[in-house]
Amino acid sequence: MILDIVSYPDPRLKTVCTPVESVNQGLRLLADNMLETMYAAPGVGLAAPQVGRFIRMVVVDYSSKEEVRMPRVLINPQLELQGELIVSEREGCLSVPMGYRANVQRYSRIHLTARDLDWNLIDEELENFPAIVVQHETDHLDGVLFIDRISRLKRTFFDSKVKKWMRKQKNTA
Repeated sequence: MILDIVSYPDPRLKTVCTPVESVNQGLRLLADNMLETMYAAPGVGLAAPQVGRFIRMVVVDYSSKEEVRMPRVLINPQLELQGELIVSEREGCLSVPMGYRANVQRYSRIHLTARDLDWNLIDEELENFPAIVVQHETDHLDGVLFIDRISRLKRTFFDSKVKKWMRKQKNTA
């Protein structure tokens, strides 16, 4: 089932999520629905708070469009930021309206620990695009959007565009 994606400036996107204690059928169904929603959007990652669930779970698939899909579910992800700071060019988000994109500083490498849906430990190093995707999605679990990582001037400009866009949407409804 495709889920509704919570959009900025909804205050729920600022929620710090709670850890998952165990996996049950409901969590498995949520993960399946999140993956279906992510692929339909289309996107490469989706965090639980983006669909109104405030738990520490994300789904990602950073395979290229030419490759076979490689979906991953990351429960209670923890990151150790490594490598150098690089610019994630034209980063976007399924929760940020109008297809807005911006350059964001991210680390080139991370050490990821998490659990999968069978509660197996994931313990691995990720570099470049996969590292950026996991950093972006994990930020959501702490109530952080990529637009929180851009300059104040760019953020002010973006917020004014969103307000104007929302007024227009309201007037056409």
